[in-house]
Amino acid sequence: MNRQLFVSLDGPKGAGKTTLLEAITARLRADNRKVIRLCEKKSDPDRAQTMALVNRLARDPSLDLEREVCERLAASRAWISRNVLTRQPPDSIILMDRWYPSDAAFRRRIPFAEILQMNHAQDVRIPDLHVGVVTAPEISWSRAAARSRGLGSTVLHRLEEHAECTRAFEREIARTGWVLCRNEGSLDEAAMQVTAEIIRVI
Repeated sequence: MNRQLFVSLDGPKGAGKTTLLEAITARLRADNRKVIRLCEKKSDPDRAQTMALVNRLARDPSLDLEREVCERLAASRAWISRNVLTRQPPDSIILMDRWYPSDAAFRRRIPFAEILQMNHAQDVRIPDLHVGVVTAPEISWSRAAARSRGLGSTVLHRLEEHAECTRAFEREIARTGWVLCRNEGSLDEAAMQVTAEIIRVI
């Protein structure tokens, strides 16, 4: 492989994205692949300011503020595209923990197609492979609640909200043609599926 391969995993809270990324990384490195793992929120220089807006939006929802949040997230991804992704080795597989969507994007009033367009307009890098990771809402909700940091959500506080978020993710996975990974069985099965998709793209 003589160029970067950019892979993003997205999904609702508790779907097991981070654990799955670790398993995929181990499989790829065992095959002597160069793997770089990144996380959108840890690469975003303006995360604190954006989250302050998200907190305002959660307290006092408005369409204008929601659009401002989405535009700021797109601008941050554009910055990451220019200043982080371009600095990775040319022959690496970049695994990104979350990219376009957030819980808020799937639960609020701006259609996800419009959010994608905001990102494209700012030249946000499009993943070569986009994987949507989902489970039954009850499973991911229970997993998220059991974590040491808890649910850690500004916008989701009830199982019903989480279930609607999950359904919205699944609709958008189908609409956009992303790879669907149901992370409800063994971790090995899910990691094998996604790794096979990465090798296929390579």
